[in-house]
Amino acid sequence: MTDSDSQGRWGLLAAAMVIVGVAMGSLFSIGVFLAPIQASTSWSRTDISAVVLLAWVTLGIGSFLWGALSDRTGPRVVVGVGGLLLGLGLVLSSRTATVGQFTLAYGGLVGLAVGAFYTPLTTVISAAFARNRGLALGLISAGSGLGNFAIAPLVRWLITAYDWRTAMLLLGDLTWLVTIPLALVIRGTAARAARATAVTGEPGLATVVRSPQFWLIALVHFACCVAHSGPIFHMVANATDHGVGMMSAAVVFGTAGLASIMGRIATGLIADRVGAKRTLVAALALQAPAILVYVGIGGTQSFYLLAIVFGLAYGGVMPLYALITREYFGQRAMGGAYGAIYMLQAIGMGLGTFGGGYLYDRLGDYAAMFTGASAIAAAATLLSLALRSPRATFQTSSPAPA
Repeated sequence: MTDSDSQGRWGLLAAAMVIVGVAMGSLFSIGVFLAPIQASTSWSRTDISAVVLLAWVTLGIGSFLWGALSDRTGPRVVVGVGGLLLGLGLVLSSRTATVGQFTLAYGGLVGLAVGAFYTPLTTVISAAFARNRGLALGLISAGSGLGNFAIAPLVRWLITAYDWRTAMLLLGDLTWLVTIPLALVIRGTAARAARATAVTGEPGLATVVRSPQFWLIALVHFACCVAHSGPIFHMVANATDHGVGMMSAAVVFGTAGLASIMGRIATGLIADRVGAKRTLVAALALQAPAILVYVGIGGTQSFYLLAIVFGLAYGGVMPLYALITREYFGQRAMGGAYGAIYMLQAIGMGLGTFGGGYLYDRLGDYAAMFTGASAIAAAATLLSLALRSPRATFQTSSPAPA
């Protein structure tokens, strides 16, 4: 491996981190928009949560479609088109007058666009890094947490300075300015990485999806995301319901995102040494009690402390599913296989988000959401124990170390 190849891989990773950060940070910032949108419209939290549910469903469908397309064409065009659509979706969402229009613009277009980033970029990064693959996937996943940490306070400041519509309009402009130029960086390095990855003996997508282990990974990922999506999305609203100021609540949300960055990087490093399955089981085991603690806390300092623990937990699990998918099934069908798994987890994210809003509107607080989410997280932990060794699933050839 030449120095230029090494620099190209790390440059590709840096660009991917920024793109994923802006895209996922924009999507998750809807939690900051929630209360201002509700205050300025007649839409309930259930209405807005239903829009987010649709966004996650379309994100999931998009992840599968964009991932499969990326297997054939490479990620450059996919990411560029995704960036164009994401900015357009946010700009249109800022101009909507009815919840139906907002559903189409945000739930449909924004969700579909965000699906163009994480799965295709994760696929090409897994091809580019044979050595330190866990760290590389942890870093690209950390881009999502970095986006939450940076964008949530920015959105809160924009809402305070202007209003939620202007803030969302400017956020759309920002996604155009960042994602489209960076898509141009994803050129020869990505193509060379894909060509250099051996595929002899690796299963195709049709074979992968018939494997029980594929569906078990997908089910664990789905349950895990149902569990933590509600607490993430409703974090700002829950904190303000307990007397935390709006800006402080946004910083709490950003703190959880920052902690999730550390969790993603740490589990990537650990997985390179002890294996992805063991690391996943441990991270899932931390997530369930962290969610349950939300039932009994109050006060700004408590929310900050729990944001750190919960952020480490929910962030730590996220890069491990891509790593396990790569270990179990190889690179050949990585885009389609992980795209399908990511599609199911995205639906789980939407269901957890919607469930939190529905329970709040019916019961008047979030206690039931946190209790149920903790139980589902515990179930995901138990399911993860049933994952077999990757060697027992498929024998895959390994590329030369990067």
